[in-house]
Amino acid sequence: MKSKPFIVAELSANHNGDINRALRIIDAAANAGADAIKFQTFNPDKMAIPNYKIQSGPWMGSDLVELYRKAYTPMEWHGQLFDYARSRDLIPFSSPFDAESVDFLETFDCPIYKIASFELIDIPLIAKVAQTGKPMIMSTGMAELYEIRAAVNTARANGCKDITLLHCVSSYPAPVESINLRTMNSLRRFDCKVGLSDHTKGTAVSVAAVALGADVIEKHLTLNRVDGGLDSGFSMEPDEFESLVNDCNGAHKALGGIVYGSGNSKDLRRSLYYAEGIKKGTVLEKHHIKTARPALGISPLRISQVIGQKLREDVAENDPV
Repeated sequence: MKSKPFIVAELSANHNGDINRALRIIDAAANAGADAIKFQTFNPDKMAIPNYKIQSGPWMGSDLVELYRKAYTPMEWHGQLFDYARSRDLIPFSSPFDAESVDFLETFDCPIYKIASFELIDIPLIAKVAQTGKPMIMSTGMAELYEIRAAVNTARANGCKDITLLHCVSSYPAPVESINLRTMNSLRRFDCKVGLSDHTKGTAVSVAAVALGADVIEKHLTLNRVDGGLDSGFSMEPDEFESLVNDCNGAHKALGGIVYGSGNSKDLRRSLYYAEGIKKGTVLEKHHIKTARPALGISPLRISQVIGQKLREDVAENDPV
C-alpha cells in the first residue's frame, strides 16, 4: 500500500502580523497531526504594480500592494519559524514569489518549494526554484493543460526530479460543486504525484481526494476564524484540522489492497440443513433441503451436488447436511 497522504497546514496570512500567533499556529498544526507547515515568502513591493484595485472576490476594492503588505510574513521571522516547526517535528517549507526569496529560503535549507496557483505561469520563477534540486509542489488553479505542461517541462529541464501537482480551484472559499475532483487524477498524465489544495469548507472534499489516491493535501489553518484575517474565512480551526488529518488518514487506511473473502463472521453464514426428518435410503429432493444460519453444514453453493443423492442413514429435521 502506498504511503499515507502528506498533509500540509498553510499558515498564509493567518498570523495577522503577530509572530506569537504564527508560533501558536505551528503548535496547532503539530498537535493536529499535520506533516508540514507552509509559509509564504515575498517582498510586498515586488508582488504587484502600484495603485491597482482588486476587481472581484473576497478582497474586492483592496489595493493589491497594500493587501500583500498585510499578508506579508516578515523576513526576520523565517529563522524562528523554521526552527520552531522543526522542533515540533513538522517539515517547514514555503512558497517563494521571486528569485531573491528563493535565495533567502535556501539559507534555511528549505526542503520543499511550493509554486502558488497564480505563479504557475511564472516560468523564470519555476526555473529558479527547480535549480535548487529540491522537490516542488505546484498548484494548478486557473491553469490550462498547456500551461501546466510548460511549468512541468521547465521544472524538469532545470533539474527538478520530484514534482507534485495539486488540483486547485482558486476561489476563496471554493464551493464544493466547483471542485470537479476527478480532474486531480488526470494530472497524472504528467507522470507526477498529485494532490489537492483545498479551499472548500469542511473535510469532505479532502477525504474524497484521498479516496481517489491523493498524495498531498493542503489546507489553510488558523486559530479562530472570529479573530479575522485575510484568509480566515476559508481556513480551518485546530479541532477541524485534527478531524481533517484523522479523516484523511482513515480514508487512506480504508483503501487498503484488493482482498476478497475478508471478515471474521463466516461461521454465521448460511449452510444446508435437512428440512424434515428423513429415512435412510431416501433419494434427496429439493423440498428435503433448506438453508439456514449458522454454517454448520456444507455451503449452499453445493446444493446441486446434494439433490439426487441417497441417504446412508436416518436424519432429523435441522441436522446439518
